[in-house]
Amino acid sequence: MKNFRLFPKRFGFIPHIFLVYLVIPLYQVNNEVGVKAVIGYGLLLLFFISYRQCYQPIRLREFYAWLSIQVAVTIAFVVFYDPYSIFLAFYTSNFIGWINDKKQFKGTWIVFASIILVCAGWILFQHGIASFTSLLPFLVVIILSPYGIRHMNERMELKNQLNEANEQIKTLIKQEERVRIARDLHDTLGHTLSLITLQSQVIQRVASDPEKVKMEAKGIEQTSRSALQQVRELVSDMRVSTIEEELAHMEQILGAATIEFQCNAMDMPTELSPLQQNIAGMCLREASTNIVKHSKASACSVTVKKDTTGLIIRIHDNGTGIADRPWGNGLKGMSERLSLIEGEMEVESELGTAITISIPIVVKTKEGAIAL
Repeated sequence: MKNFRLFPKRFGFIPHIFLVYLVIPLYQVNNEVGVKAVIGYGLLLLFFISYRQCYQPIRLREFYAWLSIQVAVTIAFVVFYDPYSIFLAFYTSNFIGWINDKKQFKGTWIVFASIILVCAGWILFQHGIASFTSLLPFLVVIILSPYGIRHMNERMELKNQLNEANEQIKTLIKQEERVRIARDLHDTLGHTLSLITLQSQVIQRVASDPEKVKMEAKGIEQTSRSALQQVRELVSDMRVSTIEEELAHMEQILGAATIEFQCNAMDMPTELSPLQQNIAGMCLREASTNIVKHSKASACSVTVKKDTTGLIIRIHDNGTGIADRPWGNGLKGMSERLSLIEGEMEVESELGTAITISIPIVVKTKEGAIAL
């Protein structure tokens, strides 16, 4: 008995409040005497049990059985006690609105509406036009309320689905943000740590020359400070990498790896948005990291130019190439980033590796924005 509940907790106090409407038929039965009073009390008890059971998680067949009992009790009260007992049909009309299946709902509603109309005709025939007229507005509400209840339940269901969808979106956003941070850490710190590794190797090679060791150690200190600043900016989500900055970084890391670097970027674009600049810069950083780590190249060239399609960046090295090997996380990350700004990337592997990045440039005019 400890866990007994009159109605399921999820419905709150609403089912208890509706019990107030049983006061009217209870008052009517209380005015009766003898067998009729006993039968009336029994019918009300049966109606109350059916009302409670309709709130329980039961099968559809049982649900219809309890609804039938409610309708039968309502008819009995209308015919043998008082025509105003037709108000008991409000309970049944509420439960009919809960039926999810559209076909079953419509069929049940037609049967219910027909019964209410028959009861209305009986009230008109037995009690006259005055009683019928006073009950007419309530009869209309009783007949139409299942549609209102059904519509309200559908809206509540849609609201719940929307809330669930929003929760899923929040989860996906968090996951995407984790992936973004991981990619930014890889692109940003991977480049810097590779540079520190190369500088450390240089120190080992020039250990006999104190001046060179001191110079390289100072370079490592500067690089580590730069890495710390990059982490702070990344955490603050404020870092914006530009093409000019990354070309300078690229020259630095390739130089530390003794890879000859040539850059042809005479026509540097100024129309790129900060997002486009950042993504293009990250792509350059990832490309330089890949060249140092995997290409075994001795030379690398970068060309930056504009044409009728937008900005074109071509990165070519004379290393071993990637042949038919699948793309690694670096190239996949570059492609994913470029897709955010409608950019494209092509990779060729002949006489080394050539990566061509295309970024559309949108120019704002008085008439609107046009793409080059």
